[in-house]
Amino acid sequence: MNEAEVASGGSAPDTHVFQADVARLLDLMVHSVYSEKDIFLRELISNAADACEKLRYEAIANPDLIGNGGAFGITISADKDAKTLTVADNGIGMNREDLVSALGTIASSGTKAFLDKISQSGEAQGNQNLIGQFGIGFYSAFMVASSVQVETRRAGTDEAWSWTSDGKGSYQIAALPLDAAPVHGTRVTLHINDDNTEFLEPYRIESLIREHSGAVAVPISVIDKPGEDARTLTDGAALWAKSKQDITPDDYTEFYRGLGGHFDEPALTIHWRAEGRYEYNVLAFVPGSKPFDLFDPARKGKAKLYVRRVLITSDADLLPGWLRFVRLVVDTADLPLNMSRELIQQSPIFAAIRKGVTNRVLQDLSKLAETDAPTFKTVWENFGAVLKEGLYEDPERRDAIYKLARFASSTHPDGDRSLVDYVANLRPNQTAIYYLLGDDLKRLGISPQLEGFKARGIEVLLLPDAVDAFWVSTAAGYEGKPFKSVTQGAADIKLVPLNEGETEKTASDVSPEVATLLAFMKQTLADAVEDVRASDRLSESPACLVAPEFGPDRRMERILAQHGKSGALSKPVLEINPTHPLVTSLAARVAADSDKGLIEDASWLLHDEARIMDGEMPTDAAAFAGRLRRVLERASA
Repeated sequence: MNEAEVASGGSAPDTHVFQADVARLLDLMVHSVYSEKDIFLRELISNAADACEKLRYEAIANPDLIGNGGAFGITISADKDAKTLTVADNGIGMNREDLVSALGTIASSGTKAFLDKISQSGEAQGNQNLIGQFGIGFYSAFMVASSVQVETRRAGTDEAWSWTSDGKGSYQIAALPLDAAPVHGTRVTLHINDDNTEFLEPYRIESLIREHSGAVAVPISVIDKPGEDARTLTDGAALWAKSKQDITPDDYTEFYRGLGGHFDEPALTIHWRAEGRYEYNVLAFVPGSKPFDLFDPARKGKAKLYVRRVLITSDADLLPGWLRFVRLVVDTADLPLNMSRELIQQSPIFAAIRKGVTNRVLQDLSKLAETDAPTFKTVWENFGAVLKEGLYEDPERRDAIYKLARFASSTHPDGDRSLVDYVANLRPNQTAIYYLLGDDLKRLGISPQLEGFKARGIEVLLLPDAVDAFWVSTAAGYEGKPFKSVTQGAADIKLVPLNEGETEKTASDVSPEVATLLAFMKQTLADAVEDVRASDRLSESPACLVAPEFGPDRRMERILAQHGKSGALSKPVLEINPTHPLVTSLAARVAADSDKGLIEDASWLLHDEARIMDGEMPTDAAAFAGRLRRVLERASA
């Protein structure tokens, strides 16, 4: 396209097709996901504010980009006769490529997950937590508009563009005459449909802005109808720079919602000004609900770094990965504006701020745990698995995280057991903190490996998260007590007294007949187990599997194998309850040299039963079925 074509309005618009599944996605948003139509204005205002912040940053190195654009601001204009609502900003603007990538690609990293979530839940209607977590806020405009037009000019360029769409599967891009375009920035014009003309009323527009966007850090003005002067609604004062006494809980909530695209309430708000060697303002939020992508390996933290109220980056590395769920804003005057974002994040000042922010977030989480246990329980249920990553990744703060950690245990399955509580209730002669790893809390609670510990009143921590296998393997212990897996090596609990009414059942009391059975089973199962031995930990079940004394925990070994980080799985040890009726019956048959085939089948079935109790499949499903059938036939004969 030559310059004359651009100046005169350009050639006919060319049509582009949205990426796959977008028509369905838009339909889902308009008819299923967005249950509150009024959020569209908040989303458009948030986008406009971000555009202003981006230009403010780029103008640090190139002041000419701002030119005659005036002070940053957002203007919202209504025209009831034309049924249009326009949101205009004088921010960075977009070029043609920006339009294609920003408006022609919807939720590029999350579309499939989004659609799958909608399809599987069957509860899309009213589920506001879906919004904002997949980068789809702009398209909420189609809830109230029959079509949307975007007119934009990127700062520092001599081209302007128009993007239009009816939200039904395609969009058009055309060159825009410069005299019809902003000096720089973007105008988004919504052609309001007949069902939503309420959003053209001045009182409605003002109430939405004050309710949802009052804390936006760019001034917002409104033009009630064509020809009238603009009136300023918000001054654009940064919320984090205000005194806490001047901020209401609703102000915090709306800022939080605009910051992260959430529709819930923050579980914890942390606002303070650090003074001393370095000075900075911090506003942080712990979300009230868990985002879908919390465990996405590519997911970054949501931390905005400002220098003198200039946005430097929206994904600053201001918190460790194990606090990535925290929504954070930091503003400081101590960092230089004339450095690149990368160099800023490598500076010692940035490192000091990062350390201070991390420590303060931990302190406030600890305070929440002490003063508001129900709220902290919700926080832990949502983010405990992430916080526990810090036990593995951040040894320096391990003690602080220990104070936060809450666990389910064999005696407290509700999941609110602290290590302080555990250590305070150690049994006489108990020398370790015992734990059981797995992937299902309910299965862990009925694990046969717990029986001997329950008989002695020993509490066992139940650890169902994948990260648990890593931190317990590196943790030295707590309050002088080492962590010990109940499925690794010998139980070593004989010195702990039994509960009243329990009788001692130890491996030293094995009869000659049972000893002969164990030797037979070891020979029979030689390809599957390292050893077969009498158990000190079983009181009700006939058998269980444990790891060798010096081998890795079986759960840890399986996780490593799944990720290709270890070789072939080592053979476990099969422990047998020497006093179980089934075991003594089999021992009698071995002593009588009776039906060797039945005893072999029973040995394998005991082994496979133990695997099933651990959440694994039998070693050979077909062989398992054959042995089970033969035993049943023998029992029914």
